[in-house]
Amino acid sequence: MSAAASDITRQALRFVETTAYADLSAEALRIGRRCIVDALGLYLAGSREHSVEILVADALEQGGRADAPLPAAGGARVPAALAARVWGTAGHAHDWDDTQVSHDPAHIYGLLTHPTIPPLTAALVMAERLGITDGKAVMLAFQLGFEVECKISEWMTPRHYRRGHHTSGTVGTFGACVAAAHLLGLSGDRLAHALGMAASFAAGIRCNFGTMTKPLHVGRACENGVTAALLASRGFDADPAALDGPWGFFSVMGEGFDTQKASQGFGGTLTIESPGISIKPYPSGILTHQSMDAMLKLVLDHDLKPEQVERVRFFAGKNIIEPIRYPIAKNHLQAKFSMPALLAMIVLCRRASHHEFEDAFVAGEAMQDLQARTDVINDPEIDARGYDLIRSRIEVETRDGRNLVQWADERYRGGPLNPISDADLDGKFRMCAEGVLDSAAQDEILALTRSFDTGADLKRLMSLMTGTAQSIRSAAE
Repeated sequence: MSAAASDITRQALRFVETTAYADLSAEALRIGRRCIVDALGLYLAGSREHSVEILVADALEQGGRADAPLPAAGGARVPAALAARVWGTAGHAHDWDDTQVSHDPAHIYGLLTHPTIPPLTAALVMAERLGITDGKAVMLAFQLGFEVECKISEWMTPRHYRRGHHTSGTVGTFGACVAAAHLLGLSGDRLAHALGMAASFAAGIRCNFGTMTKPLHVGRACENGVTAALLASRGFDADPAALDGPWGFFSVMGEGFDTQKASQGFGGTLTIESPGISIKPYPSGILTHQSMDAMLKLVLDHDLKPEQVERVRFFAGKNIIEPIRYPIAKNHLQAKFSMPALLAMIVLCRRASHHEFEDAFVAGEAMQDLQARTDVINDPEIDARGYDLIRSRIEVETRDGRNLVQWADERYRGGPLNPISDADLDGKFRMCAEGVLDSAAQDEILALTRSFDTGADLKRLMSLMTGTAQSIRSAAE
């Protein structure tokens, strides 16, 4: 099927218009709640990032309609699109949000999107603007946006990513747009026009990886998706088939799509169920986690001390080496995309949480020295095995003459084949919320999220996330 003859936009419209909450399986809902737990913690952790503080200040200065609150920022409210920009950037600020999975051995992992933050952000912000407190409606909007963006990402050719596009910024715009549009009640031409605007708004290029602008890609995807839906609701128009044709999103942004995959359509099997998603154990690119776990295993198995390490050699394919591109990270943002920095962090600390991703530590003497003694080597044999799994090998030369070798486990921790437990997920949430909310507020958020779509008080949940509930409690005490 040529791009000119495709009808992917129409398929997306039909899926969004005809899918009801009752159509979502128990498994899709279970995973969805886990994704929301993960995201809420990341919003809180991200709220303390300098980049997000800048965006909060900018949003408050612009002012406008009191549509929605901001993460951990008290009672101030701003227009929906501005709020979406802040929440979305906070959710991706640590590069710790979940990642879509693919079983396609030809797929490039970087082409897969971070699926939760754009549609969840848009759904939460739009629910605040419209006064929607029905968790089922918000969950459905989130799941619809999640599915549309994941299928678009899966169907695109690898050319999209190789040309330098950041999928979470580009495809994430559609997820946010669908979620917002659904809560606004858009259908037919209005929904088509919203998607048409989203196709033009979609943006984000990989040169900004390792800077504040990388998470802003996701913030802008949330902002632009909400803007597209709101403008469409007012009568603004766009091409009603903007995913299709020679000048449509697939052709312009990725030089086509996989027709066999696209023939499966939206929602036949929801991506959130199969192939599923991975919830990240580390606040860095998903391509790095298997190797970090491998280094941790090597360090623990041999009780390896930093002073024993002479040199580290990291062997991997282009799917890791190209995007994880900093040979020596100078700050915490670059460290998220630097294998020498991440491996050094594991050797020095035996862990890598967002508490280790601090500029002073990354730029410190120990981190800089060990990074300089780490070689990143492209292994053509690993490349030849394909990109369906993330493969790498670590060799550590010790100062007493040993050569320690560890292959990464292809059943990576956090992925569908080896998911983190609910207890570990709660632990990640608490780590993210540390220093932002007290333990009582953390407990309450976790309880509310477990019943998100089965009777939870969403107004109370958002008051906890913004910090206003704590302020009220403190004043009463």
